Amino acid sequence: MMSQQNQQPQPIYLKDYQVPAYLIARTELRFELDEEETLVRATLQVRRNPACTRSRAALELHGHESLELCRLSINGEILSERDFSRDEELLTVSAVPEAFTLECLTRIHPEQNTALEGLYKSDGMFCTQCEAEGFRRITFYPDRPDVMSVFRTTVVADRTRYPVLLSNGNPVESGYENDGRHFVTWEDPFPKPAYLFALVAGDLAVLEGSYTTASGRAVKLQIYADSKDLDKLDHAMLSLKRAMQWDEQVYGREYDLDIYMIVAVDFFNMGAMENKGLNIFNTSCVLASPQTTTDAAFQRVEGVVAHEYFHNWSGNRVTCRDWFQLSLKEGFTVFRDAEFSADMNSRTVKRIEDVSLLRTAQFAEDAGPMAHPVRPESFIEISNFYTLTVYEKGAEVVRMLHSLLGAEEFRRGTDLYFERHDGQAVTTDEFVQAMADVSGRDLTQFKRWYSQAGTPRVEVSDSWDEVTGRYQLSFRQSCPATPGQQEKLPFHMPIAYGLLAAGGEELAAGVLELTEAEQSFSFEALPERPVPSLLRGFSAPVKLNYGYSDEQLLHLLRHDSDGFNRWDAGQRISVALMQSLIADYRGGRELLLPDSLVDTWRSLLNDVSLDPAMVAHLLRLPSEAYLAELADVIDVEAIHEVREFLLKALAKALLPEWSAAYSRCSREEPYTPDAAACARRSLKNLSLGYLLATGEEVWLTLAEEQFNNADNMTDQQSALALVVHSGFRQAGERLLAEFQAQWQHEALVMNQWFSIQASDPWPGALERVQWLQEHPLFDARNPNKLRAVVAAFCGQNAVNFHAADGSGYAYLADWIIQLNKQNPQIASRLLTPLTRWKRYPDQVQGLMKNQLTRILDSGELSRDVYEVVSKSLA
Repeated sequence: MMSQQNQQPQPIYLKDYQVPAYLIARTELRFELDEEETLVRATLQVRRNPACTRSRAALELHGHESLELCRLSINGEILSERDFSRDEELLTVSAVPEAFTLECLTRIHPEQNTALEGLYKSDGMFCTQCEAEGFRRITFYPDRPDVMSVFRTTVVADRTRYPVLLSNGNPVESGYENDGRHFVTWEDPFPKPAYLFALVAGDLAVLEGSYTTASGRAVKLQIYADSKDLDKLDHAMLSLKRAMQWDEQVYGREYDLDIYMIVAVDFFNMGAMENKGLNIFNTSCVLASPQTTTDAAFQRVEGVVAHEYFHNWSGNRVTCRDWFQLSLKEGFTVFRDAEFSADMNSRTVKRIEDVSLLRTAQFAEDAGPMAHPVRPESFIEISNFYTLTVYEKGAEVVRMLHSLLGAEEFRRGTDLYFERHDGQAVTTDEFVQAMADVSGRDLTQFKRWYSQAGTPRVEVSDSWDEVTGRYQLSFRQSCPATPGQQEKLPFHMPIAYGLLAAGGEELAAGVLELTEAEQSFSFEALPERPVPSLLRGFSAPVKLNYGYSDEQLLHLLRHDSDGFNRWDAGQRISVALMQSLIADYRGGRELLLPDSLVDTWRSLLNDVSLDPAMVAHLLRLPSEAYLAELADVIDVEAIHEVREFLLKALAKALLPEWSAAYSRCSREEPYTPDAAACARRSLKNLSLGYLLATGEEVWLTLAEEQFNNADNMTDQQSALALVVHSGFRQAGERLLAEFQAQWQHEALVMNQWFSIQASDPWPGALERVQWLQEHPLFDARNPNKLRAVVAAFCGQNAVNFHAADGSGYAYLADWIIQLNKQNPQIASRLLTPLTRWKRYPDQVQGLMKNQLTRILDSGELSRDVYEVVSKSLA
């Protein structure tokens, strides 16, 4: 922590990057784990980096201020305090040989580590989280991703309390020591940076499996969890095997160690971590069973297991040179896991879900005070840049390369990238260069996607010559100013398109490459004026505006062969209507439901030939968050009231159709998480939501029957949330009590119980979340609980968070001030709703800004919180 009165944290700049002065050839670690303290002995084989031109560079070792240095020696000679200097972040030795052995003994206190970085305890289990800079909480080390070393780790602990001792690589030795202790030594033969180090010690159950690689190597698979959760690991094991096979088939990448391990941890700041050979997961991303896990969570487990496995090559074998290059591994791997999930399930549905997140949250990030390029130019705290821009927009940049090159050349490019840089720490430039080298294309302009922030806007107009059959599309691209970047150069973007005839047949299709600020494309000798289907598959992360008429959108909705654009046409119809209704609401005019929308939705509901998942997405109204992102000034009340009006009006107008769809999708068959079954449940529960929106008791009875008779969490939880959020107060309280009685011993299920109440849009939500904080099952040290209550209220319950008296803002600020010292990473991530204060009306702006100022003036702020607050107030 640092006091803002005395010193402000200073930014780190990409332009200042210098190669490390020293390299570590080998790292040997010995951990003596105890209940009150842990001793860490680090033995490093160090040599001067021949690439470093600073001839008299000192040896700099990162070390958190919490580290207690017991002994430091070079080549066996113990250093005195006169031989080195130390501040809050660095230990510096001025004079060292060209090559030497450094030994460091430190004392740490994992049981007191509430930041959940470095080595800490989670429900009695030792575990680590070292990305991005957690290793410096373990021992003094050059904790930067471009220092890669072979690691040998020995873990020593009480064999009764901690029978399982894990680290990176393959186990090479084990045995017993005095006083009931035992040890296991692990050897990782592949050089890695310290952020990929991992350790776990605990009393854990294990599910074992095996996988034979394409070359015939046998790999042992192990997934560890608390013994009560052993029956929830089968889906993760199946997902892992599928991911291993998919990566061999699609990318030609085989796994390289003899063993691959996953450990489920309840106290975890992130979703999961790809530590080499020993992945540490948030329990929410690995545990799954039909009784306790929703369809969405099943798919999340599958996607996250795949994501962390794919990192073995795109992140571990080839890693990032510095943290500015974070998207080199994360954006590429998100693209890989998205393609895997698309192949395992519905490609169209997956694309819709990914783009919905991008448009709602990442576009908002691009328009906010923390806007930054996919490859940032500077940061104060790197933990603040594990963002949707780096991950999701970074994946979109990789997807555009795939579109521009085609699948075959893209695969050749990844092959070259892995072969050229195996065992290296590199940059996004090297990744793009591999693509340029195999394709022969100049991708210099394309790299602006990595260096320019903001969401580009593309305006499209067209013209038609009936005599010659010449149709022309004209594009104009621009990008709004973002912090530190006022002017933007044109991007190189692929615009996938189709031209549809009146009968629905395709007259032309392909990919247009937009490279100029203004550019036109002509199509000759067409038999009729087409309806353009633009940005198919969301081929570029842009806001595209073409003046579609309602008739054209309905035509795309009925005939477009691109499933994503069919859905997008429906969304455009709904958004245009809702924006018109918002204007009516603000002007005090009566809200009316157009017959044309009812007729369109009726035809979709009655068409049994359509994929139920697609129908569910088509008939799900745009979210309040998406409508807010589209607004110049966010009127929370108007957005909420209009969406509620439309929901209830469509519910009543299509009551027979909703009832029929519910019945059609309510099959009595054993639960499976496959795409077809998930699709049916999706439409069934969407229909139930509309039925409950009528306010009629008969549908409440139906929902209660579903709640009581459900054989899976998707149906039970959906019924609970829909009843609670539909305003049936007595029934809602009764079902909440029954749900708690049934599932109070399942932490992940109870997180959903917390979240349903925290996100309840009815009045009194703030009092409810304050009551939930006193619940025996709530633990403010656990990030999952904080996300379930605080984040759910502040991020998913806009109408209550933005209460006119500002109480929601004060509530969040109170939490930020508390968590700033306890867990700075979580504090900075929870801050997001307050950072967008400039998007709201003047009165609201003042209330939100006051709370940001209160946080800034509250005392010593972590770098995490200071960076977000100071940039928000700038």
